[in-house]
Amino acid sequence: MAREAFNINNPKSFATALLRGDVALAFGIVVVLMFMLVPMPPIIVDFGLAISITLSIMILMMTLFIRKPLEFSTFPAILLITTALRLGLNIASTRLILSHGHTGNDAAGNIIRAFGEFMLEGSYIVGGIVFAILIIVNFIVITKGSGRIAEVAARFSLDAMPGKQMAIDSDLSAGLITEEDAKTKRAELQQESTFFGAMDGAAKFVRGDAIAGLLITFINLIGGIIIGATVHDMSIADSAANYTILTIGDGLVSQVPALIVSVAAGLLVSKAGVEGSADEALMDQFSRYPRAMAMSAGLMLAFGLIPGMPLLPFVVLSAVTGMIAYYAFEKQRIQADQKEEVERTAMIAAKPAEEPISKSLMMDTIRLELGYALLPLVQGEQGGIRLPDQIKGLRRQLAEDMGYILPAVRIQDNLQLPANTYVVRIKEIEAGRGDVRPGMLMCMDPAGEAITLPGEATVEPTFNLPAMWIDERYREEAHFKGYTVVDATTVVTTHITEIIKDNMSDLLSYTETQRLLNELPPEWQKLVADVIPTQMTIGALQRVLQSLVSERVSIRDLPTILEGVAEATTYTKNVGLITEHVRARLSRQICEANLNMHGHVPLITLSPKWEQAFADSLVGDREDKQLAMAPSLLQDFIQNVRQVFDKFAQSGETPVLLTSPAIRPFVRSVIERFRPSTVVMSQNEIHAKARIKTVGQI
Repeated sequence: MAREAFNINNPKSFATALLRGDVALAFGIVVVLMFMLVPMPPIIVDFGLAISITLSIMILMMTLFIRKPLEFSTFPAILLITTALRLGLNIASTRLILSHGHTGNDAAGNIIRAFGEFMLEGSYIVGGIVFAILIIVNFIVITKGSGRIAEVAARFSLDAMPGKQMAIDSDLSAGLITEEDAKTKRAELQQESTFFGAMDGAAKFVRGDAIAGLLITFINLIGGIIIGATVHDMSIADSAANYTILTIGDGLVSQVPALIVSVAAGLLVSKAGVEGSADEALMDQFSRYPRAMAMSAGLMLAFGLIPGMPLLPFVVLSAVTGMIAYYAFEKQRIQADQKEEVERTAMIAAKPAEEPISKSLMMDTIRLELGYALLPLVQGEQGGIRLPDQIKGLRRQLAEDMGYILPAVRIQDNLQLPANTYVVRIKEIEAGRGDVRPGMLMCMDPAGEAITLPGEATVEPTFNLPAMWIDERYREEAHFKGYTVVDATTVVTTHITEIIKDNMSDLLSYTETQRLLNELPPEWQKLVADVIPTQMTIGALQRVLQSLVSERVSIRDLPTILEGVAEATTYTKNVGLITEHVRARLSRQICEANLNMHGHVPLITLSPKWEQAFADSLVGDREDKQLAMAPSLLQDFIQNVRQVFDKFAQSGETPVLLTSPAIRPFVRSVIERFRPSTVVMSQNEIHAKARIKTVGQI
């Protein structure tokens, strides 16, 4: 329904427009400006002062009853409006005082006269001192404290925003909250930071208002006495009597609402982090410690018994405090009885179920055990990303790199471990351990030189490199010197990553293989049906995939692997030969994974002598060949490989060992014993479009 068009000549239309919130607010701002610019009669000033007092009381009541600061997020804007209203009324009343103050105490309205006569009580000096004390209390105590709280709250709210946003994202990724809940929490977080930032600025309004009120009062008093004595031919005493009452009354009418709003602002900013209305929060927290209330009652009674002290006030207050302590004790007793009753009922209702024996046969595929000093890494108490979140990211990254999702990593504490030690277990068997220092940083020199920073010397647990634990304050200096700096959580995650990569073949189970086949898109299911189980069983496919991942070849391109299996099974059932054929089909992927920074595949070839030595050492028929090389010759080969690859490792190069297709599996079986990370490729695995570069020879 369309709103009625506004017409100032139509009273009904004008009244309807004033009821609209936006028009009413704009009209109010215009009235405030008119107070500053246009002379107002005393009756209008009285209405304005009444509105100012009413608004200040409403603001105070609102701050007492709201449950959290964001429920009154418009407070900074209201504070600005009420401050502007008081200043406008100050200007209007100043104009009336200086223009008509000689006519009597009601020259600026009845409210100012009533406040002035009530405060002075026949003594100008007493009234002036009390008024000055009110200004000092408002300006120095309440306003300054509220401004400081608002400033600190704004600073810490902004500093904490990244951490709170990360916590929301973490809860969302963990499934603890929905997308709608996350949007709501992000909006509340944004409102909170904006609110406290606005409160920091709004505190300056209150401070400026107090200063302006003090100056206006001083101007009114001095200017009024001078005008009365010089312009209106009044005596100094009569001029002081008139203008002092008017000035003190005007100052009080301005400062009392300002004091109330200052108290409200202090309550609002000091309420941050406390849930519930002010009375609920205070009573709840005081009632938690009834012994403190009881001791307070006893001390107040003791004060009343001191000779010369008035007994009645302290006895009354002691009785009231004692009653509060009594009811608090009763409340705690009732809550304890209710809790005990609930626990007793739960124990009766819950029948102890005997744990099945089969549960003891279950084992964790991957388990991370932590000493008690490393538990803060799980909660993220040391700052940074929590350890479970990093492990979740690790599982996602390995799924993208290797083509299958790893089992969940179970994290548990182990009090039998040293405080800073962790252990990684694969199928209940220890696969690695290390020591980390929560709250400190591990510093390593890429060049292998000694680290010139104060700290605790250690060994990096993943690659056994020399390292040092340093304090957080040396982070920038370490980066400046070119050191590699990681936190404790990253050290643990990196170690887990390498352990998992070394044991991926054991983690790829029959069930996981079946799941990989089931999750292939529908267009590939015909290929799966042609290969499994007519040409190969799932168990045999599992061994092929295990052979690939054991050499860190991704199985993400499962359709190509199945096509290679289908081709190889036409002439052999040997899993090793099928795997070699699949590797040839994955030549583009394998070459891409081993490119150096220049876009080449660096190769180290076997000399003809070693090619022939391996070929001559193979015994058995085509399907069941085995390596039977003399131990002395095998030792010479191992020594030569170590010398060549160690020379390239010093220069940062990681070349690939290239062999003929017939001996590649056997060369790899030897090298994986002492250099498991070295890639061994056959000539069939070099893609036609790959750029290669021979850098050495064994």
